[in-house]
Order: sequence, then C-alpha cells, then structure tokens
Amino acid sequence: MNVRALKSAVAALALLVAAPAAFAQDLTIGVRAGPDSIDPHWSTLGSQAETLRHIFDTLVDVDEKLQLKPGLATSWTPIDDTTWEFKIREGVKFHDGSPLTAKDVKFSIERIPVVTGPMPMTLYTKYVETAEVVDDYTLRIKTKGVAPSLPNDFTRLFVVSANTGMEARNEQFNSGEKAIGTGPYKFVSWQPKGDLVLVRNDDYWGGAPHWKNVVRKEIADDAARVAALRSGQVDLINYVPASDYVGFKNDKALDTFISDSVYILNVQPTVKDVLPQKVKIDGKETDVNPFKDLRVRQALDYAINRDVLVNVVLEGLGTPANQLMPEGFFGYSTELPKREYDLAKAKELLAEAGYPKGFEFDFTCTNNRVPGDAVVCEALAQMWSRAGLKVNAQALNGTVYFPAAAREEFSVAMSAWGTLTGEAAYTYGALVHTRDKDKGFGNFNRTGYSNPEFDAVFAKGAATLNNDERRKLYEQGSFIAMEDRALIPTVILQTVWAAKAGELKFTPRVDQETRAYAIQPAK
Repeated sequence: MNVRALKSAVAALALLVAAPAAFAQDLTIGVRAGPDSIDPHWSTLGSQAETLRHIFDTLVDVDEKLQLKPGLATSWTPIDDTTWEFKIREGVKFHDGSPLTAKDVKFSIERIPVVTGPMPMTLYTKYVETAEVVDDYTLRIKTKGVAPSLPNDFTRLFVVSANTGMEARNEQFNSGEKAIGTGPYKFVSWQPKGDLVLVRNDDYWGGAPHWKNVVRKEIADDAARVAALRSGQVDLINYVPASDYVGFKNDKALDTFISDSVYILNVQPTVKDVLPQKVKIDGKETDVNPFKDLRVRQALDYAINRDVLVNVVLEGLGTPANQLMPEGFFGYSTELPKREYDLAKAKELLAEAGYPKGFEFDFTCTNNRVPGDAVVCEALAQMWSRAGLKVNAQALNGTVYFPAAAREEFSVAMSAWGTLTGEAAYTYGALVHTRDKDKGFGNFNRTGYSNPEFDAVFAKGAATLNNDERRKLYEQGSFIAMEDRALIPTVILQTVWAAKAGELKFTPRVDQETRAYAIQPAK
C-alpha cells in the first residue's frame, strides 16, 4: 500500500471511530404491541397505525403535539358548506414505482367500509358522502352535512394504490404482496406477534430516512422488553413500565424520554336492559342491570381514588381525569369539577339505588394495550370492593379483548382511548353518541348509552362552522355526558421510552407513537 493510500485508510478509520453513530445503518425497536394486520384499513388501534405509517402515508399528518401538517395532501380547503378540496402532492411514487394520484385516495376512502375489521376504520370516513377526482392531483369530498373536522379525521386515512383491488384482504397484505405504500420504509417481512422487518425507501418524497434497516420487535412482556434493552438486543423500547421508571431515570447507562399522552383509561358500564354478563345479588344471578341507575354509576365514580391510581399504582406516570379528553383539547369542559373520592358517598348512593349490600359483577380490561392497564384494572376492583361490591376483574390480551368488545360481550369494561384528532367530535361522536350506522356515530359505543339531549347538542356542534360556537357546543356536550357518567374516566397516562445513553435523538409524542424515521443518531 502506498503512503497516500495508507493515509486515506487511516483517516477513514479515524472518522469511523470518532463518530460511529453517524454511520449506523440498523435500528431495532422493542415495542409492547404491534399490528394485527399489515392492511392499514383493518383496525383503528394505535399500535396498528403507529406501525403501518412506516409503510403507508396518511392524507393529512400531525406533529408530535397533534397539530395538523401536510401529508400526501399539501392543502385542504372548504369550497362550500359540504365540499372539501384536497390538493394531492405531486411526484410521489408507490414502492412499486407507480405514481400517486387522486384516484388512489378515492379508492382508499371507498375501500375502508369494505374491509374494516373489529375496530372499524369507518370512524374516519363517517362524514364522507362521495369522493370525486377532479384531476390527477385534486380530490373533492362531498360530506354528509357540514363537516369542519374532516381534515382531522383524515390524519388516519392511509392511502393505498388503486391497483390493490377491492378484493385484497389481510392475507395479501401480510405476505407483502399488497403491502405497497408511499411511506419512508418498504415491507420486507412480518411475523404476527414477532418482528416486522423494513428497509429504507431511498426515493421517499419526504427525504430518505436515516436508518437503512428497521426491525420492530413485538415484546409484549414488560420485563422481557426491559431485558432486551439492557442486553443490547434492541436500541429503544416504548412503554417503560412504571415500576422500572425511577430506576431507569437514575441509571447513567440509559436515557429516558417522557411525555404526556392523549390516552385515558375509561370505565365503560353497560346500560342496556339485558347485560351480557349477569350480575349477582345475594349470590344469585339476576336479570336486573344495576348500571342503568345513574346512582350506581356515580357510586363507581366516587369509589375511585384517582390520586392513588396516579401516585401509587402508576408511580406518578399519569394525571387524574375528569372527562374523556385532556385539558385544552377542543371541546374540553372547564365547567366539570375535579372528580372527588368519597367512599361514604359511594356506599350511600348504592344504598339509595337499592343495593345496600352491593352486588357482584365481572370487570374486563386489557393487559397489553397501554402502560398500567392491567394494574389499574386490579386497583379499581379493589377500590370498588371497599364500597361493598364484589368485582371479578379479568385482564385480557388485546387480541382477545377487542374482538369480544366489538361483539359487546362485556358488562363493565375498561380500555384506553386517545383523542387523536385533538377535538371532541372524534371521541364523543364515537364513544357516547347513540349508535347511528347511517350517520357513522357511536361506532365504538359498546355500552348502549343513549341521551337525546347529548345527541342534539353534539349534532348542532357538528354542523357549526364557526369555531368558537362549535367549541361551546362540544363543551356543553362533554358536560352532559360526563355528568351522566356515560363513561367514567380514571387517569390520563404518561408514556416513557428508553434507550442506551447518548445513542439516539428522540422526540416523544403525545399519541405515544414511535416513528423510526423521526429518530436520529445522537452524534
């Protein structure tokens, strides 16, 4: 080797030693939950959306604080009270090289009601009457009445190629045959409940991401996920359990990243005439549904010590909730007081309702949806027992819980819900409004709750273009629903991620998403 070549080799080696992170090509992320399918129109679950946005883009995007920003649409404009016009980004290509046009967006909208699974994606297209292609890069949406929040809903409108075909189902997506998006990464392989392997899309319209290869490892067990980080099997993990947070924070070998989230654990008492799981009074099954009585729902609420849930059960990683959205969201009611813990009041209300000795009921929750869901579930059962109720708590894996919840098999349930669009129409329209298939409201109303007063206020808000007026109406609706204990919010969750110290630059998101393409080497 001549002197010049030797010097060049030494210089190159020195550069690699000085800044190894800058040349890192692979990123492995340990996640608590992955997708149920690679079809982006199959489910509304956050873990589904978080994963699949690596492969597919949405029409509208949001930043880490859920503020709207351009996605595959560069702009959106209301043409009249019932028409929105979306300008589609030019020059975008699918992973197979075909160009993105308005035709693909129209196809994606029309495909959702055909293929949606147990967590229906029709939640995001409920206002759509028709989609009209004006030209290759202009799409007009005619809505079912005034729809001021349509762009917010389209933050979950994943776009697939019209070449996908309406007949394509999970099998074709899961194999990779139809897993062709416009996103920053291309599909390589997926093992359900295992690894999703991705490779960089060098032609991505938003600029090629840093990491050439990304592996998202689904590690549902918290202890196993923590061990994977400590042993170097993964570079980053999400959902650090509360029990490990303090130790992580004081460990100089680790970096922790914490953020408030939009996710709230809500108790859902069924108010139908017939309960799917009968209660027992004095040890005997009965056809009576105690939860139809507001006093019983109030008793459940008063028996919850939210400060204990936050400070003891969740180790400080949360805040008490008094409604279905965090403070400051569009439609959050400032008129609702902080929820009180009053065990004596809870017992008094149960006695007034005719249950001085309480009753026995089943309570079902998730155990892998969000941090703390299983431990909060158990803590609530214990709190209600102090009010004289016998509670049979059962925490289920999401793959079992959500299909059963969709079949409305639970009498009292709890799961997390996040207001991912930042406004009340998304949450209250889905969870509280009377089930109305034609209008697309009440998609996730599993309890049978129906209040004409709430529905009227909500409908008026949904048809009001003036932001200030619409906000007041949604605030009024929030007040009505929460005073009626349509659902019982418990805690707003915080989220913690962790990585080896000094290796990664990571910005936490309030939607809890872990986006590989937004992560950079620290140096």
